[in-house]
Amino acid sequence: MGKNILLHVTGSISAYKAAYLTSMLTKKGYNVRVIETEDALKFVGEATFEGLSHNKVEKSMFNNNDPIPHINLAQHWADLIISYPASANTINRLAQGLADDLFGAVCLANNFEKPLLIAPAMNTNMFRHPAVQESLKKLNSWGAVILPCGEGDLACGTTGIGRLLEPEEAFNYIEKNLTKN
Repeated sequence: MGKNILLHVTGSISAYKAAYLTSMLTKKGYNVRVIETEDALKFVGEATFEGLSHNKVEKSMFNNNDPIPHINLAQHWADLIISYPASANTINRLAQGLADDLFGAVCLANNFEKPLLIAPAMNTNMFRHPAVQESLKKLNSWGAVILPCGEGDLACGTTGIGRLLEPEEAFNYIEKNLTKN
């Protein structure tokens, strides 16, 4: 396959599923690079993603050897970009066009030229909040593919919508969106 997948991992208890998705993608021949937020690092360490992807985890615009990582990742390297799991904070920040971190800058530099998939993961009330719903609508209208949330038991002890899409389902969305291009 040889396609390049840029995986953005945010701070969520469901970040462990991103490790499984990384494993699935690399086993199928995809090249995976991971951008991990500081909060995500509290759930799953960078060594996990580096071991599974065989690539260094990206964390900052300034802590690497590439002077313009947001441009190179978005415009020259990635065939598809996915935020999995995408927190409420990330979703709202992307909808505002903020580029004060590596992933925000990557998304602006990409400008929806390559598929951008957003996989929300959060508490039901957070998911249903008008700010999150408006941000998802805005991102979708701009060209992002909003993946569905699952419904069921949540880490906070409640039951409802907001569960991260299972890795197998995310994998299918990735393959489907790669074949569109």
